[in-house]
Formats: sequence, structure tokens, C-alpha cells
Amino acid sequence: MPWDDIARAEYARRSARYASDLTDREWEVIAAYMPDRRGLGRPRTTDLREVMNAILYIASTGCPWRYLPTEFPPVSTVQRYFYRWRDEGFWPALNNALVMVSRELEGREASPTAGVIDSQSVKTTEAGGVCGYDAGKKIRGRKRHMVVDTIGLMVGLVVHGAGVQDRDGAPLVLASIRRRWPWLRHVFADGGYAGKKLRRALTGFGDWRIEIIKRSDRAEGFEIIPRRWVVERTFAWLGRCRRLAKDWERSIASSEAWANVAHIRLLTRRLARYCYV
Repeated sequence: MPWDDIARAEYARRSARYASDLTDREWEVIAAYMPDRRGLGRPRTTDLREVMNAILYIASTGCPWRYLPTEFPPVSTVQRYFYRWRDEGFWPALNNALVMVSRELEGREASPTAGVIDSQSVKTTEAGGVCGYDAGKKIRGRKRHMVVDTIGLMVGLVVHGAGVQDRDGAPLVLASIRRRWPWLRHVFADGGYAGKKLRRALTGFGDWRIEIIKRSDRAEGFEIIPRRWVVERTFAWLGRCRRLAKDWERSIASSEAWANVAHIRLLTRRLARYCYV
């Protein structure tokens, strides 16, 4: 989406306390999906909208937990909800639900039948955890291995060490979406996924068709490659969240959770523009 005058006015969000805060319309999009309070214990007193605002603030600004402004609930409360929802699988579940709604509003079937796969190598920090070296990109860190549908919505994500080659990481992410998106079997990919090794690795994980989209040998300079640009655009969209500038997390689970939060931020704004309530 180009940054024209209409887009700038739409994203200005001057009425919000912070630019990352959910508007009323955006909160209505996700409010129905928020987990119910547990049956045991004291009644819930925390406002879940404020918890989501705090998590989106961290995702958007990239600030550490302890730098969370005092207008939000206490840091310990926000952390407890974030890690509980991470461990319960709430973030990918919410992402998938919003993807289906977005596709239907685009006039498409809720479940995609084709997708695009690619990976993004990012540096890690001294926090530790899984790490590797991507010799091609000359980056020591991790890879975000992602599958998007043909309009660029994230439908699958696996984070692993940057030393894992694309053709070795592809079975991990494709296996993770096999039952979640049962009709998605056609995948567009670049030359890094070519060869018999990937086809052998996918044996037993369903009937996948990997279509390799290569750059023309006669092309000179920059060229937009069909299909493959869609996933690159999604990486750019998610890159607007500064929490994803590096992989700051110690655990793979937290890395994937923050990527899902960034995509949920994108989807809520997208759905709010459709006047979905």
C-alpha cells in the first residue's frame, strides 16, 4: 500500500492515547475472541483491552517490558497474560480466525488453497536460546519461516536457527499447517526450495505441490518476480513492528508469539477499515 495522503490520514490515529492503541472498532473485531475468565478464583478485574493495548505498544515500539508506561496495567500482569496466551496457543488461534474473516470479506473462501513460502533471517541478542549462522545472508541468528496466502496473509510460521537451510525448514512449517489449512496444497517458492531433497522430506506429510518461481536469466537489474513478491511484502508489513527488528527472545515460542501479535495488529486494522463489527 503506497503512503499517499489517504493512507497517512488513515494511520494518523490522533485520537488515540498512543498510536498503537486499539480503536473502538478494532477492539470490537477481536473482543469476541478473547478468552473467558477462569471458573475458579477471584473475579477478573483487569481490563483485557488495556492488556492488548500494552502488548501492542511493546510490539510497535520495541521497548523492553520494564519500559512499559504506567498508564497500562502492571508489567507483571501484562507479562502473565502474554505468556499464558502464548502457552495456550491463543495467538495463532486468534490469527487464524482473523485471517478467515479477512479472506471472506475479500470475497474468497475462508481456507486458502495456495500459498507462498519464504524465510527471513534476523539477528539475535545476548539473550541466548536457539541460534545459527546463515552463510548466504551472513547473519547469525534465527529464521522466521513463513507461509502466506496469495493476498499476503500469514497462515503458517515456524522460527528456527538461521543455520537451517530453506529446503530443510520447509517441512517444519508445512507440517504445522497441514491440518490447520487442509485445502492448502499448492505452494509457490524460490530456487532455494528446488530439488528432490524437499520432496522426499515431505513424504508422509500430505500431497504437496511445490512450484518454483525463478528469475528470468535474461532479466537485468530489478525485476518483480510473480507470486514471490507477496511474501516479501508481508515481511515488510510485519517489519513496521520494531519488536521484530531483531529476535530479542530467548525462547522460540516467544519469537513466534510476537510475530503473531504483529500480524494480528495488521489484521485488526485491516478489518476495521471494512467497518466489520
